Amino acid sequence: MYERIVVVTRRTRLEELVERFNTRGQAKFYLEHAGGDFTDYEREHDIYRRALDQIRRAVDFGLPCQFLDRGLVPTYTFDRTEVVVTLGQDGLLANVAKYVGEQPIVGVNPDPTRFDGVLLPFGVAGARSALAQALSGRAQTRGVTLAEAVLADGQRLLAFNDLFVGARSHVSARYRIRAAGTSEAQSSSGVLVATGAGSTGWMSSVFNMAAGVTTFSGGAIGQGVRLNWEDRRLIYAVREPFVSRHSSAGIVAGMIEPENELVLESLMPTGGVIFSDGVEADFLDFNAGAVGRVRAAARQAHLVIPRD
Repeated sequence: MYERIVVVTRRTRLEELVERFNTRGQAKFYLEHAGGDFTDYEREHDIYRRALDQIRRAVDFGLPCQFLDRGLVPTYTFDRTEVVVTLGQDGLLANVAKYVGEQPIVGVNPDPTRFDGVLLPFGVAGARSALAQALSGRAQTRGVTLAEAVLADGQRLLAFNDLFVGARSHVSARYRIRAAGTSEAQSSSGVLVATGAGSTGWMSSVFNMAAGVTTFSGGAIGQGVRLNWEDRRLIYAVREPFVSRHSSAGIVAGMIEPENELVLESLMPTGGVIFSDGVEADFLDFNAGAVGRVRAAARQAHLVIPRD
């Protein structure tokens, strides 16, 4: 059913340090003099390299196999005849999934003692069996709703976990927001829109903050909202809206139903952005005159999961 395997990898923190400081010795000198634990970087690196060596053997099915660094993913054209394997943290899978398309993704956790692996149901030892099932079309998968932001000029950005709409720096973002037939101008730290998969991530921290502030001010504590991965609804929240003569805070949080969308019009001359899944390099410009429509994408990601 599938004819090719793509394994997406990532550089370790140690490799990134060596790239920054040119040699391993210089990286160690810098980190230890800054009070860091260089041996932790070495342990993480060694475990990941051993996991990668095991994966190289596990994916040997006599099919073409491409090993792809995560930095090249946005420029790689994924094909429907490929099965994709990710070896890294949950964030690696999230960032890959929005580029892959409909084909199955096998998420492998290289270091379960270090990474939570919410999206990574397979260890290195179970990767070959999971991949074999995916290659034959017999794998059990779980669909994950993606969010999308679409600009009037046709530019489009997908998100596995969440979309952020706001200013590139820490200055206030200015925009007009429209939800459920209501519209107002706002000045805030930006708008966060989460999928079901993302409802336990960045969005949960917004609810944690709201609960803490409510408790401090003597109010009743609300519950955070969590959605299933497959849920076609999206959650949005406005971060720290400021009320002034020119800005309001009547639209603060809510659901975007599957048939609806959240509409935002930029009022920022420069510095406005929309980025996805916490990757600031993966963005759309959102400056004055730009209108973004945020909704559930028609396409889902499909994660391979253990069979019942």
